[in-house]
Amino acid sequence: MSAHEPAETTVPGTAGVHDPSGSLARSATVGDWIEGARLRTLPLAIAPVVAGSGVAAAQGRFHLGFALLALGVALLLQIGVNYANDYSDGIRGTDEHRVGPARLTGGRLARPQTVRGVAFACFGAAAVLGLWLSFASGLWWFPLIGLVAIIAAWYYTGGSHPYGYVGLGEVSVFVFFGLVATMGTEAVQTGGASWTGVWAAVAMGLFSCAVLMINNIRDIDTDAVSGKHTLAVRLGRSRAHAAYLAMVVLPFVIAAFALHPDGRWGWLSLLAAIPLAVAVFRGLHPRTPRDQILALKLTSLGALAFAVLLAIGLQLPA
Repeated sequence: MSAHEPAETTVPGTAGVHDPSGSLARSATVGDWIEGARLRTLPLAIAPVVAGSGVAAAQGRFHLGFALLALGVALLLQIGVNYANDYSDGIRGTDEHRVGPARLTGGRLARPQTVRGVAFACFGAAAVLGLWLSFASGLWWFPLIGLVAIIAAWYYTGGSHPYGYVGLGEVSVFVFFGLVATMGTEAVQTGGASWTGVWAAVAMGLFSCAVLMINNIRDIDTDAVSGKHTLAVRLGRSRAHAAYLAMVVLPFVIAAFALHPDGRWGWLSLLAAIPLAVAVFRGLHPRTPRDQILALKLTSLGALAFAVLLAIGLQLPA
């Protein structure tokens, strides 16, 4: 991840692509494609795999090969959905008034068909790894879950009735980047699920929701104008801030009382509160749009820190 954020405005006069055949403002650079992958969101793909592997390791069933395959699936799905959102929001004109780095489609840096093709390539690669993981682990139902995840990723902002435009985005990320990713990682290594895995999955799902919420809080005004009624838009800024705060705090409650009921090792996860405290402050009291971008980054990194510390804590004797 670059230490410097791109400029916080779209390319002037180039956003809001409604004509896929329109001319490009300029050719996308490698940096533009990397920005399009939205690296700041990738810790959210890594965190549930770390948490699920930690649960498996606590049962003496950790399998490095399966964990790496699960990580590959998660990362490719996350990158794929990022490009898919870039394509769908761009052709709808949703990115016309957004604040933040220019998008590939909305900024007319790449042709919509190309962005869509890259998204499908990521989904296809994730499917291949998922099939490999299913065959190796013996979980025949795993590809079915993967297919549902890919469909959900596309229709988040794609199709004629995208569910992300009616406030259901948080439900999707909670299910797929929380429950499915965490419990799926545990299942391919242990052959099943445990209550520890369920609680870890809920914590990871809440963090995924928090990242989506702080991202959408930043875009409340522009999303409302473009007709994208995210949960943040529906709640309004003050209640959306309260929801974000709850999504960040609840995983620590889960860690202290559900995953570590004796409280002995619950404090380890509290170390992740350091970046999250800064994230909350920047997100709830932004002076510039860059503050909210920083809040998004720190919330994502805080989720990964939480997952790592949680995995370590689960290995320690009760």
